[in-house]
Amino acid sequence: MNRFTTSRGGFDLARFPDDPRDMLRAWDAADEYLLRHLDGIDGRPADLSGTVVVVGDRWGALVTALADHRPVQITDSFLTQEATRANLGRNGVDADTVRLLSSRDTPPDRIDVLLIRVPKSLALLEDQLHRLASRVHEGTVVIGAGMVTEIHTSTLRLFEQVLGPTWTSLAAKKARLIFCSPNPRLARATSPWPRDYALPTDVGPVSGLTVTNHAGVFCADRLDIGTRFFLQNLPRRRGPERIVDLGCGNGVIGTAAALANPEAEVVFIDESYQAVASAEATFRTNVAADVTARFVVGDGLSDVPAGTVDLVLNNPPFHTHQATTDATAWRMFTGSRAALCRGGELWVIGNRHLGYHLKLRRLFGNCEVVASNPKFVILRAVKS
Repeated sequence: MNRFTTSRGGFDLARFPDDPRDMLRAWDAADEYLLRHLDGIDGRPADLSGTVVVVGDRWGALVTALADHRPVQITDSFLTQEATRANLGRNGVDADTVRLLSSRDTPPDRIDVLLIRVPKSLALLEDQLHRLASRVHEGTVVIGAGMVTEIHTSTLRLFEQVLGPTWTSLAAKKARLIFCSPNPRLARATSPWPRDYALPTDVGPVSGLTVTNHAGVFCADRLDIGTRFFLQNLPRRRGPERIVDLGCGNGVIGTAAALANPEAEVVFIDESYQAVASAEATFRTNVAADVTARFVVGDGLSDVPAGTVDLVLNNPPFHTHQATTDATAWRMFTGSRAALCRGGELWVIGNRHLGYHLKLRRLFGNCEVVASNPKFVILRAVKS
């Protein structure tokens, strides 16, 4: 936990889950720059008397600082929502002060102040702007914020095409602000999301089938080489069992498992609302209605009862926002060990250089290489 000092006061903030060993902050210079601008440090203070909507607030730093204005937070991340609740609580702010919405929820009918933390995914930004465009008006204050490395010509072009005239601030501490003047008369196209594409013909049970991707979900236009390799080497199992597609993304791995073993119950889990919506669409399009599946937006396997899972299939991320870290993979592995029954298996794919085999041997006491190529390894660990 660290102290976020602003012109509105100081706030104790942490990422979620809170790990005392984690030195990464729950805010950055872009958050600081945006709050300074709103408070009029460089000019006139912004009028925050209307409906304030904050999109993409990474760990709740912005809405915690702006809680007096009862903001609405819109995020695609379950972990962001949990971090926001925790940060509001540790700063003595009533949780009901901030309205938490997901990227799949209907936004407020009228938005008077729209604050956007530029996401890593340009597609997610595009979809968000389209969803919000009809809610802003000529008087809406629209400000985007991001680090210089996150804001590109394509970013500004999206604001311009979907909302109206756009310009940027000077950089400060490697952060930049985006200003936009909404034009309700602007002719704009509809959002191109979600998108569908056909899978190649050499990927086992899902060969040639259709995948659905909502904006911001990994592999939006085609199957990535790692997932392709995983699909070509999935375990062949039969009979009633519970399988978890952990960090499911668009759900192609879990869908393949369901098609290979229709007697299994497949649980699709991801912390992204867009991902779980994609997984459900992919599954429903390709799998018979009588095959059992569940779709869960959550913090990994934290809500899965111990000893109730037979197989976990996992392609863990090795970054969170702009930070490269194995913390998420480690939590997925430890969560898998707790959720698996005796004899249950965790199958993991990862880049060779990440060294996941060391972590799995430490946790499970065993780990074998199922398949490998020059870039990826597929590992299998069994709970004894």
